[in-house]
Amino acid sequence: MPAHTLTVGFDLDMTLIDSRPGIKVAYETLSAETGVYIDTDLVVSRLGPPLQDEVANWFPADAVAEACDRYRAIYPDTAITPSVALPGAREAVEAVQALGGRAMVVTAKYEPNAKLHLAHLGIGADILTGGLWAEAKAEALLEHGARIYVGDHTGDVRGAHAANAVSVGVTTGPCDEEELRAAGADVILPDLTAFPAWLRAFAAA
Repeated sequence: MPAHTLTVGFDLDMTLIDSRPGIKVAYETLSAETGVYIDTDLVVSRLGPPLQDEVANWFPADAVAEACDRYRAIYPDTAITPSVALPGAREAVEAVQALGGRAMVVTAKYEPNAKLHLAHLGIGADILTGGLWAEAKAEALLEHGARIYVGDHTGDVRGAHAANAVSVGVTTGPCDEEELRAAGADVILPDLTAFPAWLRAFAAA
């Protein structure tokens, strides 16, 4: 792939998709199976960090790995159908491709489950990498030469900076404009509906 090809990375949860309804059902199912109380409303209010970080809030340390495995197994049947694309998600990906670029998704989510979300919602990303959070997202961004990374969390801002990419923050997730700005986001948009026009201006410049 030529070095000049524009590659843009996107986070998944609360950037491209609103996965809160599905994740809530998955955690409710896990709670019912294990008998462990989980405040699912609290969980879905702070999406972004890796699964094991959240599960550790509810399960003893020696049970976290098993609970994560079970959650990932439950996920396809419980979490895919209820989750929806956020406004402008498909159009944002298509805007990159319309400029001859590649759209990649870099997410902390388990990659097979992320793939199911994209397929179900018809979001046609060119590249998908799962299992990466915050600065670790830079591994995939650097590998594919991404010049821009779009996300809703301060961890996404850190990932963009670690890859020397332009950090575009959207306020559709748990972090508001002030938090994203304080983390160093280069651009802040209310949601992805504003992204295609911004990208065209960026590319023209």
